[in-house]
Formats: sequence, C-alpha cells, structure tokens
Amino acid sequence: MYRRAAFVLFLAIGIVFQLSHGVEVEVKVQDKLCLYANLMVNFSVSYDIAGNKSATAEFELPADVTTVGSECNDKSSLLKLNFGEGHSWSMNFTVTDKMYQVDSIAFTYNLSDTALFPNSLNNDTKTSTLKPHITDIGLDTCYSCKSNDMLEDVSVNQTLFDVLIQAFVNNGSKSEQITSCAADLPTASPTTAAPTTTTKPTTTPTTTPTTTPTPTLPPPATGKYSLKNDNGSTVCLLAYFGLRISLKQGDKYEEMNFEPNGTAVSGSCGVNSSELVLVSSTMNISFTFLNDAKKFRLHALNVTGKTSSGAPFTEANNSLSLWEASVGSSYMCNKEQNDTITGLLSIYTFGLHVQPFGVKKDSFSTAEECFLDSDLSFLVPIAVGVALSFLIILVLISYLIGRRKSRTGYQSV
Repeated sequence: MYRRAAFVLFLAIGIVFQLSHGVEVEVKVQDKLCLYANLMVNFSVSYDIAGNKSATAEFELPADVTTVGSECNDKSSLLKLNFGEGHSWSMNFTVTDKMYQVDSIAFTYNLSDTALFPNSLNNDTKTSTLKPHITDIGLDTCYSCKSNDMLEDVSVNQTLFDVLIQAFVNNGSKSEQITSCAADLPTASPTTAAPTTTTKPTTTPTTTPTTTPTPTLPPPATGKYSLKNDNGSTVCLLAYFGLRISLKQGDKYEEMNFEPNGTAVSGSCGVNSSELVLVSSTMNISFTFLNDAKKFRLHALNVTGKTSSGAPFTEANNSLSLWEASVGSSYMCNKEQNDTITGLLSIYTFGLHVQPFGVKKDSFSTAEECFLDSDLSFLVPIAVGVALSFLIILVLISYLIGRRKSRTGYQSV
C-alpha cells in the first residue's frame, strides 16, 4: 500500500470545475493532464443514534471538492476528492498491458460532522471500500457510464451516474474515444428460435458415476498488512495472517483462500475504533476493532464476494468478541484457528498476529497468545484422560462393593 516506484510523480496541480451535470476534475502534473473525471455520486449512510436506533444520511458529492492526495504514475493512479469536514471519495486505477481498470472505490466519512450526521452516537471516521465492475478500458480512451451504478456495503450505498473518466493520459489531453459500460449498450433484438426436432431417445446402459473427492486446499498465503496515520509518518495498525473462509451453500460448504497478492489495503486508525479493509479480485473484507481502554477485540467483520459459480454473497456480524488482548499489546495465534461469524460463514486464520491500537516504532508489541499456542493447551487431553481414569476406577469400585454385598446375602445359615 505504501510502496511507491521511483518514478511516482506527486501531483503539482488539481483543478476542479462544477458543471450542471457533475463535478469535473482535472489532475495535472507539470501542467500536463494525467487524470480526468466528470461524474456524479449519491451517498446513503446508515449510522447509530440514541435509543438503540439508526438514522440514514443521504447526500451527494458536493461541488466544493479538492484533489489533495491524488497522484499519477505509470502503473497506478489515484483520484481523491476531499470535501466537507474530513470526508473523501477516491478511485484507485491500475494498468495491465494496454488496458486499465478501477481496482477499488473508497469512501471515508467523518461521523462527527453534525451537518451530515446529526445526533450520531459515534465520532469515528469510517471507510467503506468496494470493488466496482469497471474493467477492460483501453488506454487512451475514456470510460463512460450514464446509467446508475449502485455499490452496496453494510452501512453505505453509493450510486454513480453520468460518469466520464480517463486515467493514464499520456499526451496531456483527454481522448475522444469512448469505452461504454455494459448498461449503456443497446439491448440486442430478440431473435426467433429455430424449430427443434424431437427424436426418440435410445436406451443405453447406465454406469454408476465415481465420486471425485473434493481437493484439499493448500494453506493460504500469509498477508502482511499495515496502515499509517493521517500524516503517513508512522504505522498505526499491523495485521499478519493467512485467511480462509468457509461458506455454507445449502447442504455443502465451499472453502476459499484469500489471496494477499494484489490486494488493495485501506482503512482508518482511531482512538476507540480502527478499521482494516482488504479488497482482492475475488472478495472484499472489512475488519472493525474496538478499544475499551483496557482490552481491544475484533468487533465486526463484513465479507462480500462471489462463489466459484459466480453467485454473489454478503455475510456480516457486528457483535463479535474475537482476537482479544490488552491495549498496548498484540494478539497472536500461530496455529490454525476457526471462528464462526454467521450461520453461513466461518473463517480460518493461520499465523495470526494483529495489533490495531498502540503500535510503536512500526513493530508489534509483546504478544498475548491464544489458548491454542499457550503452554496450557497440552493439559486439556491430560485432564480429560485423568477424569476418564478416575471415572473408570469409581465404576470399578462400585461394582466390587455391589458384588460383595450380593455374596453376603446368599451365605448359608
């Protein structure tokens, strides 16, 4: 996330215009256009208020935005639009061969902004990161989508429309060539199906199919993720782990390893709440950690993605108490750990080491180990064995006493 190639160019100029049909943004480097966008975005955000209730804030991307934090380089570009009291909306672009795409869209909102979020119980800054289906855009062409494109998260819905964007502009001027989204393309006219001919089926001997065992997944690769504070100088969150999810589909379970390579990392660090958002090519995962001044824990987990058959899924739990450790320390569990998130979703972690608060010198603090890693874990089978042995002895003694009484009752007079 924080690696930059030597040729990264930090933006010298960001110019924003407000037109009647949207916010037009020109990002320039050395007075040459490198990124262009003209778009509209509507937001719908659900947040907590008093009385164990929730409210919904609805607003649009305003005219008054800045592009501070945007940047362009040869392989990736970032469009960041800042507005209001600590809010921002950003698109992350990457290029492969002669095509480019939007890898992720991140919306960061500040719940302490009373103008947008009146009576909010929290003052946290949260980030919703999603992976849109904006792909296969030819270099030197603009992506256009006049239709509504809704992106849904647990608490945030975003609707993009009247979108015209171009990243990786290489000649300093916007292209006139257009790549349109699928929703804008004309629908093909229905065709008359040719008549079908039915033939009498022939009977063939049937054979019992052999059952192919489901292949065992290899251990997932370990991802090393980190977040830095707002000024980008120090690390404020560290998380290392391999991750596998298990999703129940009817009577079967599908397991998928999370691939850390190419994953976009974002989130936020707060005093009482921190969030880590991972966006890969197959799924989006959001971890929310809470801090009660003595202990921290994983409080919420949201997973969205698609199964191997292409069916979309979303599973979330906002009342977890996992990965708990004292504030100022880190949580570690090297052995495989299985946690049930919802009735349909479980996660398996491998080599887990996480610290969402109080990171010092960009390194983990002293770790509090999970029970599976502790020296006491081997005592469990011993204790079970001792208890069973004691039970067997107790049954044997009872049997002998009962037998002695039985013999005494039948002695001859």
